[in-house]
Amino acid sequence: MNILKQCFYLLLICFIGEAVALLLPVPLPASIISMVLLFLLLLTGWFRETQIREVSDFLLGNMAVLFIPAGVSIINYFDEIRSVWPALLAIILISTIVTFLVTAFTTQLMIRFMARRGRSYAAPEAGVSEPAGSKREEM
Repeated sequence: MNILKQCFYLLLICFIGEAVALLLPVPLPASIISMVLLFLLLLTGWFRETQIREVSDFLLGNMAVLFIPAGVSIINYFDEIRSVWPALLAIILISTIVTFLVTAFTTQLMIRFMARRGRSYAAPEAGVSEPAGSKREEM
């Protein structure tokens, strides 16, 4: 699909997110609304991943470049950061550990849930072939 058309779709979703953010009585970032909207559109099938694949791959591949302006702008707040850096460091470390723990706990819950349902979504080990007639082999 045409790259400009794909960009248009993403920008349209962002514009709708901005409009919804203005209409909501609570302060919610338009970017979050746009991501939820895109997720819902993909989930319901009203929007297909193929409609934005090329532009999404490009953006994901160059994501590090998109963080440079935010990183450079921290210099403007260096004096404020210098006065609170121990607290900031503690917050970063604690939130990282909490994120790891929540992710591990959620993963364990999902593995147990899938095991109870008799499903396994784990990738096959390297060098191990799928049994004949398996669904993965047919795909």
